[in-house]
Amino acid sequence: VRESLGVALPVIFMHSFRTQADSLEALAKHPDLVVDGLPLDFLQNQEPKLRADDLTPVEWPADPTLEWCPPGHGDLYTALQTSGVLEALLAAGYKYATVSNSDNLGASPDPAMMAWFASTGAPYAAEVCRRTPADVKGGHLVVRRSDGRLVLRETAQTAPEDADAASDLTRHVYFHTNNLWFDLEQVAATLAERGGVLGLPLIKNAKTVDPTDKTSPAVIQIESAMGAAVEVFDGATAIEVPRSRFLPVKTTNDLLLLRSDVYGLGEDFLVRAQVDAPLIDLDRRFFTTIADFDARLPHVPSLVDATSLTVKGDWRFGRDVVVHGDAVLDDDGTAHAVPEGAQLG
Repeated sequence: VRESLGVALPVIFMHSFRTQADSLEALAKHPDLVVDGLPLDFLQNQEPKLRADDLTPVEWPADPTLEWCPPGHGDLYTALQTSGVLEALLAAGYKYATVSNSDNLGASPDPAMMAWFASTGAPYAAEVCRRTPADVKGGHLVVRRSDGRLVLRETAQTAPEDADAASDLTRHVYFHTNNLWFDLEQVAATLAERGGVLGLPLIKNAKTVDPTDKTSPAVIQIESAMGAAVEVFDGATAIEVPRSRFLPVKTTNDLLLLRSDVYGLGEDFLVRAQVDAPLIDLDRRFFTTIADFDARLPHVPSLVDATSLTVKGDWRFGRDVVVHGDAVLDDDGTAHAVPEGAQLG
């Protein structure tokens, strides 16, 4: 966008205390990302994890850093203000911002979307996509009967007795992509009116203090979602966007697809599907972590002719494997290798 339009479009990352160092090390390879007068990143706030039994801050001497957690991406607005980044953007003449999750590789700063949002005069907008059976657990927008406002309802905020209705694709047609647009001046004014806190609905997230140790004490993390701000702003709106603007990489199933020939990188640096993406189901016992994934999939198979790939058990893939149609690798309790050049399906 900078090259095609000749504009100094800044990119700014909100980091947590856990992601900042690693991310800045990676970003240091791209010194031209920084726009003069603006920071490349700012820090999200942190809060104590609470013991599930008595709601007091947990103590974990084995690793005191695990006693703390970020308060969800709903902290975006307060962190923008308290870090000084919001003031810096306004002082530099920027009026609008678009925000997305960093794992969404489809969320590009599209000039047409920018023009649409500016033309609406709305203070805030959310991008939504049509739901498929794979999206039934995602957050979606509803209309609050009491005042007609749009409200984001996450799965964690849905009462058990309403779960079936919430996952009904005919009742709730769209899901929330977490691609957001907002007017920086109106965000600043609203934060000033509310003392720096938008008052977003809270989400109760049950965890263990050490995420890698399920026997460690149970804790509660209190979070909020940035998309929930849709209910705060008068005149907030939503827009349906194509699925190409929602391409998250949250699991190794997603990662396999993105590394395969199903997706390609265009001259405009946008990641696009070349064919309809097949359904991938990798055994969580052996493919959950990046290290396990890389060890078993050092060579990514061709998936452009695949409809689905299901891997059950401990399998390692050789070079030049091609998947056709529906392929299943079964588990017999021992480790196996898919030989070089194998045709599956």
